[in-house]
Amino acid sequence: MNKSPHSRSGSSRNRYVLGATAAATVVAAGVLATTAMAVPEQKQAQENVTQSPRTKPTVVLVHGAFADASGWSATMDRLRRDGYPVQAIANPLRGLDYDTSYLTGILKNIEGPKILVGHSYGGAVIGNAAASVPNVKALVYIAAWVPDKGESLGGLIEKHPDPAVKPLPLKNITYTRPDASTGTDVFIDPARFRASFAADVPASEAALMAASQRPISVEAFGQPSKEAAWKTLPSWALVAQQDQAIGTRLERFMARRAGAHITEVAGSHAVMVSRPDAVTRIIHQADRATR
Repeated sequence: MNKSPHSRSGSSRNRYVLGATAAATVVAAGVLATTAMAVPEQKQAQENVTQSPRTKPTVVLVHGAFADASGWSATMDRLRRDGYPVQAIANPLRGLDYDTSYLTGILKNIEGPKILVGHSYGGAVIGNAAASVPNVKALVYIAAWVPDKGESLGGLIEKHPDPAVKPLPLKNITYTRPDASTGTDVFIDPARFRASFAADVPASEAALMAASQRPISVEAFGQPSKEAAWKTLPSWALVAQQDQAIGTRLERFMARRAGAHITEVAGSHAVMVSRPDAVTRIIHQADRATR
């Protein structure tokens, strides 16, 4: 018997409904399967966030007199390869009070934990600035001055004379300030720079350092230190055994008095240039010990 057109239409409609229902079931099953797969993926993502490596402290490098921030270049390369954020500060060298204020302003704009590293006169600056800056984990002194409160660099030299260390061959620059007063800066005689400051640095590199050295105000040697942050913060010191600028004996005395973890290496005053691996290792030590 022939089916009426209405019967065929109803049959087609039924097939469509059944097909749509089946398709919906497949889609729903797919959604459930996808959701089931997403749950462990989301859990894994959360675990990955929980297990992510800790944030490393920013290493702030502060140069001293007769140098500039480029002296840290080899140390910066090593630290950056190890995943540390690094800032090498251009120390103004205008006097301990001025330079401390300048560094303090910069440090307060660096978020998170910090390790301060000072070379030579930069050691006196970090020891003052760290006293009023939060989140400083450690102080690292590289062939550096580590004055106590009330001490000046010139006073330390007078109090602890070392016959093995000759006076630096300094030259003066006298200039007129905007207020018409007279200022005096000093720098090392370029012809004698290598012997006094960088004896273990290749001659060609030492010549460039001599030509680009930053003079320092004479006021920096007479201004007393107002703070000694090493009394409350853990400190590390790298003592250069052939230092002819500060002198090894005075470096060792200041580091021991500060209770610093001391490493001694064969090197000149410019040990951050000649021995960047040793400098990097001591910064790593400071970081590991203060986690």
